[in-house]
Amino acid sequence: MDLRMMGLDSPLFSTLQHMIDAADDPEKSANAPTRTYVRDAKAMAATPADVKEYPNAYVFIVDMPGLKSGDIKVQVEDDNVLVISGERKREEEKEGAKYVRMERRVGKFMRKFVLPENANTDKISAMCQDGVLTVTVEKLPPPEPKKPKTIEVRIA
Repeated sequence: MDLRMMGLDSPLFSTLQHMIDAADDPEKSANAPTRTYVRDAKAMAATPADVKEYPNAYVFIVDMPGLKSGDIKVQVEDDNVLVISGERKREEEKEGAKYVRMERRVGKFMRKFVLPENANTDKISAMCQDGVLTVTVEKLPPPEPKKPKTIEVRIA
């Protein structure tokens, strides 16, 4: 489909058309990002988060407006990457109602964080309250200091 034929020849639509064409042609898209990558990159850029470090835990605070706890996923990938994601869909329009203005963000929310070595991925908790998700990752206890090893000296 050519967007110019539809009267949509702005630079934004031209870029979108180029991305769609590149995704459809494997030879053109060898170095082009995939649609999933582009969508995930936009989702990560648009999802604000705070990270706090406490003596015994890391805390990730992510705004998830309008999402219920069942719509949010918290996962650990590759043993050390915390992935927080969700998706908000547009409300179904009721008969007779039409949008005058649409400013609230819909679509995918996502953030990925590489966890430090001392993060205990077996002890992660998540709580969502008032559209704010709080994920707590406990820290592993510090390793015991190695005690000197005593070697018995024998008499020959």
